Amino acid sequence: MIPIRLILAMLLVFISSACAKHNDTDSTTTQPNILLIVADDLGYSDLGSFGGEIDTPNLDKLATSGLQLTNFYAAPTCSPSRAMLLSGMDNHLVGLGTQKYYWSEEQKGRPGYEGFLNERFVTLATRLKDAGYRTYMAGKWHLGYDETTYPSARGFEESFALLEGGASHFDQRGVIPNASKANYRKNGKAVALPKDFFSSAFYTDRLIENIESNRKDGQPFFAYAAYTAPHWPLQAPEENIAKYKGKYDAGYEAIIAARLQRMKELDLIANVVEANPGAEVYPTWDELTATQKKHEARLMEIYAGMVDALDLHIGRLINYLEETGQLENTIIVFMSDNGAEGANPLDIEAGKNEPNATWIPNNFDNSDDNLGKAGSFVSTGPGWARVSSTPSRLYKGFTTEGGIKVPAFIYYPQMARSKQKSSEFVSVMDVAPTLMELAGLDPKSTRYQERTVLPMTGTSLLGYLQEQQTSVHGENFSAAWELFGRRAVRLGDWKMVWLNEPWGNGRWQLYNLAQDPAEKNDLYHLYPKIVHKLKQAWHDYVKRNDMVVVDKVDILYSNGTSHYKGAQVSK
Repeated sequence: MIPIRLILAMLLVFISSACAKHNDTDSTTTQPNILLIVADDLGYSDLGSFGGEIDTPNLDKLATSGLQLTNFYAAPTCSPSRAMLLSGMDNHLVGLGTQKYYWSEEQKGRPGYEGFLNERFVTLATRLKDAGYRTYMAGKWHLGYDETTYPSARGFEESFALLEGGASHFDQRGVIPNASKANYRKNGKAVALPKDFFSSAFYTDRLIENIESNRKDGQPFFAYAAYTAPHWPLQAPEENIAKYKGKYDAGYEAIIAARLQRMKELDLIANVVEANPGAEVYPTWDELTATQKKHEARLMEIYAGMVDALDLHIGRLINYLEETGQLENTIIVFMSDNGAEGANPLDIEAGKNEPNATWIPNNFDNSDDNLGKAGSFVSTGPGWARVSSTPSRLYKGFTTEGGIKVPAFIYYPQMARSKQKSSEFVSVMDVAPTLMELAGLDPKSTRYQERTVLPMTGTSLLGYLQEQQTSVHGENFSAAWELFGRRAVRLGDWKMVWLNEPWGNGRWQLYNLAQDPAEKNDLYHLYPKIVHKLKQAWHDYVKRNDMVVVDKVDILYSNGTSHYKGAQVSK
């Protein structure tokens, strides 16, 4: 018997094809095109449609015209999220149980902790390519560092990939001394960058070039736009940065209050919600010196310029699709890979050469006049990360809401749920199964080229998108996260979080997200039955994914507190 979901998917493909032909496009595509856009370290409230003051008209138009996912969750950091995105499975199964170089002794050599995409599954790109899709990728890969794990080996016929987790945005400088020159691969071959390189512009150009080269061949495309903005180092064209001069002089708390009010007006949060006050180890705006305030405001101006430029170039890609008649038959999924970045890149212990704490000051020009330009290397820090995460607790690297709840939306002209907001819980793992079914494929398949592979475990949203069902996950659905020993488990509105000190107390804490989305009030001792259920769900998660969980979070990244070091605060 053919599963009802696949019947629905095939019907949708037929409708999409009919609509595309009715709109006189020159494509004979019968399956929808797929554009998957990932921003790097974008905070939940940074886009205008999610409450931010940054000018993002192109993304806002897509979000408000499509289905705005206000309860979408990724992993705490980049490569685990990207692994789940392309696999439809938990990161602990597919090779990114932790990020490369952050293994504990117990995790080294264990399946699921390879530090790159393993061979236990088949990527979304490979499945779509086998089904007749043209598959393109441009931007950050961060899922493997040799020819067997490049994008070209995992389903992308055309790729221009940054192998590492970050790089300068104007040139080929890396972000750690062990990779002081960033490694780029074009279809698996080492390549240098052009002199006029700017990351968001270049990746957009590559994808437009790829799509245009095969536009008239009748095959649908899958394009993975893996932008590196707004990941540090903070760099953007001066014209984008200049738009925000003086806009952040009011400081963290004032911008948080303004964003919080807009989020309430946009019906993203309830009127009673208050923002998390932030970690006590960091100063408030009023506790900074005048010199610090000036420097901090400049950092956020540059960050806003990066997001502004990102939106501009995504707009170019969307305009190209519209002008060539392809937008009507294209589903667009947008998301950030994790919460905003609050950690200091100086706190990265980068290997055998030297730590970032000395390498960055010795090799980059962070004078006031050069901030945001080529050759500079700064980050926003924990204060502005708190702003970007409004109203949530903490940021990237943590299993709190600020680390894993991210902005996301789906745009598709053939989708019934358009011009809506959805508060349904959705995971990054749900994206691949959704796109598989939309293409008429079975995400639960366990066979590939005469070998057994793991099936996708995420849940397809297809029925929900077409208003064939009223929810995505069942009542008893639970979700869980773990990275660097930090963990979280959720069942309905209840969520338990385990964080090391000083971010937590080294034990589980319980929150009701419906009443307390900022995770301010620990209810652990008040609801023992809820705690018991969540602990059981956690143990089931660990067992199901064959995880190695450590209690000691023995890394400097996201634990260091050096952002304000060297500058006086009045505290």
